Amino acid sequence: MATDKPDKLLLLDLDETLVHATVQPLNEKADFVFDVYHVYKRPGVEQFLQEISQHFVLGVWSSADDAYVEEIVKTITPASVEWAMVWGKTRCTLKRDYQMDNYYWEKKLDKVKKKGFQLEQVIIVDDSPQKSRSNYGNAVYIHPFEGDGKDEELTHLFTYLLTLKEVENIRAIEKRGWRNRNS
Repeated sequence: MATDKPDKLLLLDLDETLVHATVQPLNEKADFVFDVYHVYKRPGVEQFLQEISQHFVLGVWSSADDAYVEEIVKTITPASVEWAMVWGKTRCTLKRDYQMDNYYWEKKLDKVKKKGFQLEQVIIVDDSPQKSRSNYGNAVYIHPFEGDGKDEELTHLFTYLLTLKEVENIRAIEKRGWRNRNS
């Protein structure tokens, strides 16, 4: 581990953030198959994880089934990367959207406090604002990955995350439009 690594926790979503999984295969060959899913890794995911792990404590938090999350994370993780947590649906909270009359799984960051992290030091990266709606001060929203082999989102995200590495209170930083501030 790098000696300059802060105590910040970077929580990454899995589906449409680090990978895209689909029952119907895309035109390109899947990186691997899990159960009935053809899984496509977001371009540069291994390099991103390896490099960002030198600056942040890493975790994955997905609303997908726990066994699926653990297997996918194990498959995409470079040997040098360690995870502080790999969480799936059982760590999410079932919420109801009364306007849309449906249910969804929400990631409530209060749960990471039990692991010793202060919310001012937690960044959650997700493609779905609904699943992180109560974490707006901690959330960085990225474009969903749907299998495009030319996707460069992780390169932009890496550069932006480095600007947050020394920030005292993540929640005090405006993150909307982060891509536009990223040169």
